[in-house]
Amino acid sequence: MRFFNEPIRDLMGAMEAQIVRAHHPPRALVGVLLASVATWWVYVPIHELLHALGCYVTGGTVTELQIAPAYGGALFARFLPFVVGNSEYAGRLSGFDTHGSDIVYLATDALPFLLTVFIGVPLLKACARGRRAALLGAAFVLALAPFYCLTGDYYEMGSILTTRVMAWLTGSAASRFAAFRSDDVLKLVGDIRAQPASFQVQGAGTALAAGLVVAMGLVCGVFLAFATYAVGSLVARAEVGDRVESTGVEY
Repeated sequence: MRFFNEPIRDLMGAMEAQIVRAHHPPRALVGVLLASVATWWVYVPIHELLHALGCYVTGGTVTELQIAPAYGGALFARFLPFVVGNSEYAGRLSGFDTHGSDIVYLATDALPFLLTVFIGVPLLKACARGRRAALLGAAFVLALAPFYCLTGDYYEMGSILTTRVMAWLTGSAASRFAAFRSDDVLKLVGDIRAQPASFQVQGAGTALAAGLVVAMGLVCGVFLAFATYAVGSLVARAEVGDRVESTGVEY
């Protein structure tokens, strides 16, 4: 069960160390909240730019990246020709081509979460070992990113994997299930209900099959989110081990 409960235990441990045990808990809580807001404002455009980078470095093509004005979209648009300074989302990679490669597609989705693995999770664990209230705000945003992206990036990664497997099992072309890949599962469900014909949903049986495809993608996405955190935990333990070996003092 550690695989599933470790994020909650780490978060509770960090909050106890930084807020509950603080000399002034209300002041510490305010500091954490302010740091979270500041980190979020910086993280959103970096997250979206890393999506574009993931696509580009693995052989894909990026044509449009939307970043809302509140997150500096207009400023980024001045320097990066593929950035559009408006979006109904905080940010969204709306124009990209993987050239049919699911590896490129997965890399596009996954690259921003290297921040979770190498910075967020180690930082959250470190917050349980010392007085770092301001850092807890940043750790909260970075370490827990996979979980608040479950209905977005992680559903999309899960749907890439599950639809590929389903195409293989049924002997169908991958394009048959491509419509069920989405970076917004809530919008996808709404679209299936509003335009069932677009998803080849024509009766109770096909509606049930469509629901199963979406559910499998979401379950796979949940597993991937916990797996991302688990890899971050391994990195954190390796970093602590390196410190102990170099200093002889356990942190």
